[in-house]
Amino acid sequence: MAEDESPDTVAFRLWPPVAVGAPLLVGWLVTLLWDDPVELGDWRVPVGWALVLVFVVWNGWSLWLFHRHETGLLPGQATQAMIEEGPYRFSRNPLYVGMLALYLGLALLAPSFWALVLFPVAVLLVRWGAIRPEEAFLRERFGASYDDYTRRVRRWL
Repeated sequence: MAEDESPDTVAFRLWPPVAVGAPLLVGWLVTLLWDDPVELGDWRVPVGWALVLVFVVWNGWSLWLFHRHETGLLPGQATQAMIEEGPYRFSRNPLYVGMLALYLGLALLAPSFWALVLFPVAVLLVRWGAIRPEEAFLRERFGASYDDYTRRVRRWL
């Protein structure tokens, strides 16, 4: 462990907003430079806004629970509690699920076919850069309680 790392915090390989935002930005830039080979159609607007709304409600609920349990959210803030209620009953990673819903919503609203094509890259980057280190940290920090939680609740949905 590096000197500046605390045993109470997750050491991400890649900060989650970067893991999600980088492929989205690349997709938008490719669309701007070379245009999209496929017209997404008018359906994309209501679906895009619905996904943005899902992000706001779902992540707002998740963040409220972090506050209520007085546990750290941002890198460098200590993890004091394992949350198992609200969206955490359905997903071990509701904030990442919400961020990925936002990604899809923004890609549809832009519109950017290339951002949609790069969506799996965002999923893989979140899994590698954030979820894997976070799961190892939580397993070490909470032990059997976390193992029980992983048996009851899926990683995504």
